[in-house]
Amino acid sequence: MTIATSDEQKAVQESIQAWARSAAPIAILREGPADSWCQTWPSVAQLGLFAVGVPESVGGVGGQVVDLAAMLEQSAVELVGGPVLPTALAGLVLGRCDGAAAKAWAGQIAEGELPVSVVLDAPALEATPDADGGLVLAGDAGNALGGEPGVAVLVPARSGADVVWCLVDGAATGLTVEPLDILDKSRAVARIRFDGVAVTPDRVVTGVAPDLVRDLAATLVAAEAAGVAGWSLRTAVEYAKIREQFGKPIGSFQAIKHLCAEMLCRVEQARAVAWDAAVAAEDALPDPDTGRSGTSELPVAAAVAAAVALDAAVQNAKDCIQILGGIGFTWEHDAHFYLRRAVSNKQFLGGSNVWRARVTELTRAGARRHLTIDLSDLESERAAIRDEVAALAAVPEAERRVAVAESGYAAPHWPRPYGRGASAAEQILIAEEMAAAGVERPDLVIGWWAVPTVLEHGSPEQIERFALPTLRGEITWCQLFSEPGAGSDLASLRTVAEKVDGGWKLNGQKVWTSLAREADWGICLARTDKDAPKHKGITYFVLDMKTPGIRISPLREITGDALFNEVFLDDVFIPDDCVVGEVNGGWKLARTTLANERVAMSGGSSLGKAVEDLLELAGEPDAVTADHLGALISEALVGSLLELRTTLRQLDGQDPGPASSVRKLVGVRNRQGVAEFAVELAEEAGWVEGPLTREFLNTRCLSIAGGTTQILLTVAAEQLLGLPRG
Repeated sequence: MTIATSDEQKAVQESIQAWARSAAPIAILREGPADSWCQTWPSVAQLGLFAVGVPESVGGVGGQVVDLAAMLEQSAVELVGGPVLPTALAGLVLGRCDGAAAKAWAGQIAEGELPVSVVLDAPALEATPDADGGLVLAGDAGNALGGEPGVAVLVPARSGADVVWCLVDGAATGLTVEPLDILDKSRAVARIRFDGVAVTPDRVVTGVAPDLVRDLAATLVAAEAAGVAGWSLRTAVEYAKIREQFGKPIGSFQAIKHLCAEMLCRVEQARAVAWDAAVAAEDALPDPDTGRSGTSELPVAAAVAAAVALDAAVQNAKDCIQILGGIGFTWEHDAHFYLRRAVSNKQFLGGSNVWRARVTELTRAGARRHLTIDLSDLESERAAIRDEVAALAAVPEAERRVAVAESGYAAPHWPRPYGRGASAAEQILIAEEMAAAGVERPDLVIGWWAVPTVLEHGSPEQIERFALPTLRGEITWCQLFSEPGAGSDLASLRTVAEKVDGGWKLNGQKVWTSLAREADWGICLARTDKDAPKHKGITYFVLDMKTPGIRISPLREITGDALFNEVFLDDVFIPDDCVVGEVNGGWKLARTTLANERVAMSGGSSLGKAVEDLLELAGEPDAVTADHLGALISEALVGSLLELRTTLRQLDGQDPGPASSVRKLVGVRNRQGVAEFAVELAEEAGWVEGPLTREFLNTRCLSIAGGTTQILLTVAAEQLLGLPRG
């Protein structure tokens, strides 16, 4: 996955990639002078990089900000040199503002005829009105990204209590441009000074809200950061597959796998926040072509994007060099150019700590990102669903669960008659209408994982026996998978099922079984062929938990509760009609169940209740607390964004992609981090038994249950990145 979600965005990324193969921008950068970017500038403009964000009415192509973000991501992958980002930013600002500036200059920017540098903050620059309606600028503006002699400057200046933005001619009298020798060799930065520089009225940019340019800059820099992070991951993985040490590819070593998997997590997070900020930017900007006025959740989306993506790019670039080893430390390898770009982008925006503090400030002031999915294609179905749900809401509460179950609305994604065979989009629509009507969907707990396996692999008799009764609440389930010697390595299970007349005799021990004492039935894996390889010879059973020979022993956890259990199976008889699927074919079914488990574990709102509670607990945070809060808030939103992007892929008929796996890893760390920080903030309540300390202790299981974090990192490296097994 990249920032691109549409076929058009993917196609334009491919066109930039194809262009780079022939234009060789990195080779030009390595071998040419500082202004070597001028060689490729016309062809970069022909790609549409500067026109995509500019409305058609002023000379652009009328694309959206997310289209521009996708293009900038790919341009960073190819390390295209020159003032690409500031010029694209200027085109976006001038093209969407109101006034003469857009009409006069946006078209030239779109064509690539007017390269632009940008200064984000110039507190010492003063603007004085002149007699012709223009401004006179005086003062030190600081550093301009893309600044070179002759390049125009988009700069803010103070005019009384207001800040005005001006597009200054690069050849203006009184303008001093002092090039700096900076870390990023792919583009220039210059110190800009103004000594009575006259700015005509058509160069004064009107209709720009406070902080808008800075938020747009953060959005576009985040897109570049995603590109750098993605290049670093791809380069590291490709090298890890072919570089051999100790007779093996280094990618087969767990340490390298975990480094690469962590890089994958950062890439997916950076792409998610950059994409979201671009979506929010489109909503924030007025559109002269349609007359739409901007509405804004951009400040918080942009702040989160910068808080997450800047560090992701820097860390991935560092880890790439680490995996490359000595060759990565040479000037000849491209890796250091990407590290230079990542660090320079971070410094251009003032560092990620500034943005974490801004995330906290905005969130405490009430800013929230409201994540929605466009269901306009299904609006024709909404009225009928609303009526059916309203009928369920009218059923007396004591009878409602049965009515919901038999209507198919309890599990709408299940096939009829047990569900409604609903598509991913229909499920969302149904969930919206049920929430609006106050109709709760029953929580089947383990049943959410068990019954789909029976529906897919069970006999008609088994489906009839278990599906509707589970939905109606007549059957509860437990899961008998894990064993003392088979946790993350589940296929190492030792529980044995021997064939006897009419069925099977089970002997063994299961552990970490929740609801074992309450459940009516359990889903159980047992080895039915001792001589087969460990992933074969396993059979999937459904077990009546009242069967003689089952002994349940509660396990007391670190919280003091006993939610889990050990289950001992001593000559437990299971009839043949309780085998699900084929004998010795249970591993495939177990994978179906585990997949359902991981889906069921995801969830939550934009930030989640735990983060909202943490904000209240923090009160008026000091700088250190605000920084930590900003990181946790950003991480919580990232989890929701990963889930949203996964859902959008499913709506488009695609596989979930790596975001769903990254979601669990990120979500677990966030839950644990929030709980731990709450204890730190709670003073006395943080060292006595109570809800906060209980939650802190309880969240320790999250990085163990459903596959430990370390195992999931290994799985991600092997299955998602293709690194060799050890």
